[in-house]
Amino acid sequence: MFVIQCPYCGERDLSEFSYGGEAHIARPKNSEKMSDAEWAEFVFMRSNPKGVFAERWNHAAGCRRWFNMLRNTATDDILAVYRIGEQPPKVEALLPVTPSGEAPIGSGNDAVKVIRPGEGADDGAGGEAEV
Repeated sequence: MFVIQCPYCGERDLSEFSYGGEAHIARPKNSEKMSDAEWAEFVFMRSNPKGVFAERWNHAAGCRRWFNMLRNTATDDILAVYRIGEQPPKVEALLPVTPSGEAPIGSGNDAVKVIRPGEGADDGAGGEAEV
């Protein structure tokens, strides 16, 4: 059983929650003036790191409120839960060693991976991540 700590209701089963994507993404101002490529970048491109990741969640079968969560995507450990509008707490997470040389972002499927300039500089050998 995967348990999530709702900041309003306490511990509940994962089945009560809906995932809302990456947290702290601000909607662009004047979006009607954006090109299709700029709009696609906003809608579809997310950081997808291996390690600590800020996510939005909704307690759909409970209080129906939104909140943020810091989760280690490499281990699925929930590191912190905090309310919308609050700053994310400082956390550290140990990343597992990946002897196959798995990339620090994405699924490892290079045939479909989109890597923007500046991403993928880490060799993915493991270590500590901090947000």
